[in-house]
Amino acid sequence: MDLRETLLIVPGILLGFSFHEYAHAQVAVWLGDDTPKHHGRLSLSPSVHIDIWGFILILIAGFGWAKPVPVNEANFKNPRRDDILVSLAGPVMNLLIALFFLSLMKVMTITIDLSTLDENTIVSTIMQVFNSTVRINVVLFVFNLLPIPPLDGSHIFFSALDLKHTDFYQKFYSYGRFLLPILIITDSLSKIMGPPIFMVYRILMGIFF
Repeated sequence: MDLRETLLIVPGILLGFSFHEYAHAQVAVWLGDDTPKHHGRLSLSPSVHIDIWGFILILIAGFGWAKPVPVNEANFKNPRRDDILVSLAGPVMNLLIALFFLSLMKVMTITIDLSTLDENTIVSTIMQVFNSTVRINVVLFVFNLLPIPPLDGSHIFFSALDLKHTDFYQKFYSYGRFLLPILIITDSLSKIMGPPIFMVYRILMGIFF
């Protein structure tokens, strides 16, 4: 990936990571847990959510992470339900970001004849940034819904089955957290995620174009 391509994806990564973690924090506060607020995570500023090493890795290796939002389930009125809602908030936010930037792309295609523009013009560059932001947030949406610790999908899956506080879950979490790095190193993760990412992206594009 050259410098230009890297710069095109940076806005999408910053938005995707920051809004994802903010969504976790805000929904947790709405449901009665002020822990994220006390840790200064109730903010859209990338500075409070971005993990520098996770950010660098996603730029150079295509895989990275943000700082997880601290949550105390004991503060929830309905811990099982609320854990699912808080966990869903992040991926849903990524989906909403993708939809928002697709709507901006649609407006631009309606108001500007992009076919007459050189790919290095400001408008074309903006369009590329928007498209990259859509793609990145679709990837984050699918990735975080995988039922693999410590991803949101594992919280959703095991809370839905009411297994979150069982010995089975604790053992699965202890060993399962090594599964994600193995899938990444062996390039199995891209094969698992590829089809659903393509499907979601194609559906979203079909809605607007």
